[in-house]
Amino acid sequence: MSDEDPFHRRLHHIASHALHPDTAQTSGMRRVEAISGTTVGSRNLWMGQTHVAASTASGNHHHGASETAIYVVSGNPSFVFLDDEHGEIRVDTKPGDYIYVPPWVPHREENPDPENEAVVVISRTTQEAIVVNVPDLRWVGPIAVGTKDPTDP
Repeated sequence: MSDEDPFHRRLHHIASHALHPDTAQTSGMRRVEAISGTTVGSRNLWMGQTHVAASTASGNHHHGASETAIYVVSGNPSFVFLDDEHGEIRVDTKPGDYIYVPPWVPHREENPDPENEAVVVISRTTQEAIVVNVPDLRWVGPIAVGTKDPTDP
């Protein structure tokens, strides 16, 4: 282990009351970050929470080239995306469920519960929270953020 790399010499503890609210946002939800380049010096990982209030739907958005893993902590959020053949697809979840969102896929979170907030933990394959708010769920590819998809030759 190198003395020049102090990042790898210690663990970082982020208490629940210390989550960082200064991150990319989408209407209808509130994101807070725990693990990022900003909070702990992470190089390749972003992790945080999303809160969706009762009877609320987020705006449509995607996360650019970042893969997103979602773990449902509380509530029964629904995740909505567009399938060319079947139209809008709604995936209803419960605590303990996981959702995988591939790169560039427009989606939105909804919380149909009239009384309780939904809370999920999210993890992304980029150290920063890429959020691109879009007008609808149509997939338009990497051009939605003005960059080339890094997986294309």
